[in-house]
Order: sequence, then structure tokens, then C-alpha cells
Amino acid sequence: MSTDIQAESDLRVKYIRGVQEDRRQREKNEVEMFEDGEQQTGVWLQTAERHTEKNLPAVSRSWSRAFTVSLGVLCLLTLTGIITRYILVTLEKDQLETRHNNLSVSYNQLQGELLRMKAVNFTQLQDGVKKLNQIIEVKCCPEGWKRFGCSCYFKSTEMKSWDDSRKDCQDRGADLVIINSREEQEFVTKLNNNGESWIGLRSTTKNRGYTWEWVDGSPLTQTFGATEQLKHQADWKYVAFCDQQGKWRGFHDSSHSYIHKNWICEK
Repeated sequence: MSTDIQAESDLRVKYIRGVQEDRRQREKNEVEMFEDGEQQTGVWLQTAERHTEKNLPAVSRSWSRAFTVSLGVLCLLTLTGIITRYILVTLEKDQLETRHNNLSVSYNQLQGELLRMKAVNFTQLQDGVKKLNQIIEVKCCPEGWKRFGCSCYFKSTEMKSWDDSRKDCQDRGADLVIINSREEQEFVTKLNNNGESWIGLRSTTKNRGYTWEWVDGSPLTQTFGATEQLKHQADWKYVAFCDQQGKWRGFHDSSHSYIHKNWICEK
């Protein structure tokens, strides 16, 4: 009886120990399985990340590279433009400064030249005025002559031909009057005193024809008192006189040798 009880008690102890060992083994296995699962999960996540990075879409990577290259090119072009503009502005500034300096030098030279010319012209003008005053003061017209400007004029009371009248003026150290201005024309008209007087204007042969000129050889350019009668036919020699109104008229050679008029001399 006691032997059976002892055997049964040992059996129970073995059973309980077996159960406890089985439980500890299951718990150990569960822990190991959990740890293995965590490790496998970490490995899987790392593998998945590497796989995702390696398998990005080709289009996305190409667009990213294109954008980066375009941005670099744009920055390079912008920088190049800025540098070029700076160089151009610098060159333009240098050119403007050089031009300004040249203009300043030219202006100073021109101003100096103008001042010098003014001084020279003023001095020459003063000298000319002095000489003219000396001529006017020193030159006294002979008795019976009238002065106008720097010349003396003689109005005859006799009547002669144009040639004889000119000879008389030359004998007096003068010549028939030469009219060079409108003021002189007005003076001669008053001196003529409503008469008819020979003046120093004649026609001479030039270029196979006749043309008017003064007795000193100067051409007729200003016709202050000319009239239609001053015109003459071709190949005829003419001389001129001042009529009662101060107009210039002409006579041809066939008649002037015996036509007598007063005359006006100038010296």
C-alpha cells in the first residue's frame, strides 16, 4: 500500500516537472521566434528601402538631372551677362571720360583762340580806324571839290565828250566817278543837280562781245542806278552818263564822240 502511494507520488512529481519544463520550453521558443521575427522584419524593411531607391522611375531621375543642368546653364548665362554688361559699362564710361577730356581740351583751345582773335581783330580795327581818321583829317579836297567818305568829287560846269571829260579828270589827278555803293549813288545824284553828267562806266570787248566795266577795270556788279537804256546792242561800244533822275544811261560809239555833257570826277 505505501509502495503504491509512493509510486503515485513520484509519478505526480514527474508529471508536474514535465509540464513545467514543457511550459518553459514553449516560452523560450516563443521568445526566440519573436526575436527572429523582429530581425527578419528589420532586414526586410532595409531590403525594401534599398529596392525602392534602386527602382525610382527613370523619368523622375531624368527630369531631376535636366532641371539641375538647366539651372546651372541659366546661372552661367546670367553670370556671363552680368560680367559682359559690367565690361561694356566700364568701357563706355572710359570712352565718355576720354571724350569729355578731349572736348574740354578742345574747348579751352578754342576759347583761347577766340580770345586771341578778338584781341588781334580789335587791335587791327583800332589801327584801321586810326588810319582812316588820319586819312580823313589829312586829306583835304581842293577848292571846288566836295568830299564824301574818303574821296573828293568834282562836278564840271562845262560840257565835253566822254573821252574829253575823262581826260580833264585825269589832268586833275582823278578819273571819272566810279559808283560803288547806294550811298555814293545818292551823293552823285545830288551832286549832278538835275543835270546830265558823264560817269566812269563804259563797255569793252570781252569774249567776242561787249560788257560793262568801270574805268579802273573792275566789272559792273551792282547796278544801283541802271535803266533799260544801259543795255546795248552787241558789237557796239557804249559809254554811260547819269541823267536828271540819277539813272544810268548809255550812248553807243557812233554818237558819244560829239555828244557833250557835264562830267563828275573822283579822286
